[in-house]
Amino acid sequence: MLDAARLRADFPLLERQENGRRLVYLDNAATTQKPAAVLNAIADYYRTTNANVHRGAYSLAIRATEAYEAARAKLGGFVNAWAPEGVVFTRGTTEAINLVAGSYGRAHVGRGDTVVVTALDHHSNLVPWQILCQEKGATLRMVEITEDGRIDLSDFGTALERRPKIVAFPYVSNALGTVNPTAQLTRLAHAVGAAVVVDGAQSTPHVKVDLQALDCDFYALSGHKMLAPMGSGALVAKPELLEAMPPYHGGGEMISRVFDDHSTYNKIPHKFEAGTPNVEGAVGLAAAIDYLSAIGLERIAEHEQALAQAAIDQLTQIDGVTVRASCRSHMATSTRTTSPPSSIRTACASGPATTALSR
Repeated sequence: MLDAARLRADFPLLERQENGRRLVYLDNAATTQKPAAVLNAIADYYRTTNANVHRGAYSLAIRATEAYEAARAKLGGFVNAWAPEGVVFTRGTTEAINLVAGSYGRAHVGRGDTVVVTALDHHSNLVPWQILCQEKGATLRMVEITEDGRIDLSDFGTALERRPKIVAFPYVSNALGTVNPTAQLTRLAHAVGAAVVVDGAQSTPHVKVDLQALDCDFYALSGHKMLAPMGSGALVAKPELLEAMPPYHGGGEMISRVFDDHSTYNKIPHKFEAGTPNVEGAVGLAAAIDYLSAIGLERIAEHEQALAQAAIDQLTQIDGVTVRASCRSHMATSTRTTSPPSSIRTACASGPATTALSR
């Protein structure tokens, strides 16, 4: 069991009082408060190390660059990325998904093509695809959800029959807490040739993420959802996809050589990190990962399950309240499939239920 009182003491803001009472903060799905370890790491960076990265040969610049790249490697290890160069620092999930839509999407989606999303998706995993489809003359297909707040696997299979170019969905729903069977959905999407984009904003702080096991193509996350500073986050992708993608933003650092009428571009991930990066955000994100890892994601998940079950037990006693997601855990298992589109719908309809986690 977690010692909640001890952990609470790590968060300076939670020592405040609001309206004469001890502050109780319940809005973690929107953003998390920051432990002293993260605040101290940021302050220490500015006190001892601050300089621009990848640009100078003096000691401060070298140390700043080392801290920035160490944070990239730490994040890559935390989610079991394919390689550190597959970790592109962004301002968060929203920018990461827009990067995929604006670079990979523009290069691969054309008139008459289909992009699949779900009714569980946050606006950050919906609006970029709306913009892309409107620009390209493509179709945006939304997969419906069931009454208990899960992706309708039968409808998901029907959507795949159109052989979409891109399939996007959340690992964990920001609204219902539904934990989707991401590895299974990814296998089914890959079987029809789709690239898979996973919104990991809510999953990264709450479940142990193994991207190589999930095998999705793009994974977006936000630092501020996991105790790190606002404006920090990343797109984690298969390096070979990033290598083939055109740049998203132009400017310093993302270039190799610049001529009057054209430029050549830097290697990944720097090709997608134009301008001076948010080094303090990366440093704070690394400190947040250390903090979460020291507690243990398994212990965090157990604590959240217990809290969620206690809440559900009480809510179900209130007349007029309907609980859309439950705490019961259903392990999603399936075998790798190379089924043709006509059989995908059947495979989905008979597939295992998703896991739901309310928080």
